[in-house]
Amino acid sequence: MNGPFAVGSDIGGSHISCALIDMGSHSIIEKSFTQLSVDNKGSADEIISSWCRAISECLQKGNVSETVGIGLAMPGPFDYVKGIGMFEGVDKFDNLNGVDVADAIRSGLQLSPGVSVRFMNDATSFAVGAVWSDDALEKQHVLAITLGTGFGSAFIMESLPVLEDERVPEMGCVYHLPFKEGIADDTFSTRGMIRSYRNRSGQTVNGVKEIADLAKTDPEAAATFQQFGNELAGFLSPWIQSAEITQIIMGGNVAKAYKLFQTDFESELERAGLNVNVKILADTDLMAILGSGRLADEHYYQKVLPLLKFM
Repeated sequence: MNGPFAVGSDIGGSHISCALIDMGSHSIIEKSFTQLSVDNKGSADEIISSWCRAISECLQKGNVSETVGIGLAMPGPFDYVKGIGMFEGVDKFDNLNGVDVADAIRSGLQLSPGVSVRFMNDATSFAVGAVWSDDALEKQHVLAITLGTGFGSAFIMESLPVLEDERVPEMGCVYHLPFKEGIADDTFSTRGMIRSYRNRSGQTVNGVKEIADLAKTDPEAAATFQQFGNELAGFLSPWIQSAEITQIIMGGNVAKAYKLFQTDFESELERAGLNVNVKILADTDLMAILGSGRLADEHYYQKVLPLLKFM
């Protein structure tokens, strides 16, 4: 452990995960990892207190009393520049709507004035962390996607998120783009997989793991994954080409079953004439933690700051 140190945090709908980040080595101090349940229907004070308790516990586990900054990978809608919740009508964190979360965390942890509290979209944090963890990716054009409850994505070029650029979609992500009768998020997500399997088999399951387990003996479950891989590659191909992507990084629960759709996904990319490496990262939370922790790097943050208003 060399330091300086920051705390990176991933804010989920029902929990917070956080860890101490060694800024010099771009690595997580594993013994500091902390995860606590959070009631997203609780009061603002209850939610903030839970987050502060987790961060305090993380610092204690890491045996570090002083940190240069705290980063939080936060789901939207959120004002990532000012640190204010905008959660009206999204069925989680309603009581943080309009709350200055940055100030509340600063007060709850009694931080000294020099310690930063900064925020970034959770899918973008995953992408930033994945790139920061691998020096070979620092200069590449990367598309990071998270396949789970929703379809998260971010384009990273030379370590920075790209949001306002003709080479990428509006907002620098793809979940909202039209696909079939709806948007991409309807298909490339857990609920999309469940619906696809139900349409094929007439059977209703609770999650992607069930379909993955069935795929060993059930041709319809196997075909569900094959279709998923084929359609995902077809959907992404124009943007991979436009943004000159050299590396795809996948995370999220669906990505854990990548072997079941790998052949179809990669074959479709090849058919489109694309030469792209694919890397699966099972620990999506850890990469989001690492990415949020990078916000404590003042030089990097000043580059990211103008982009936050577009997230």
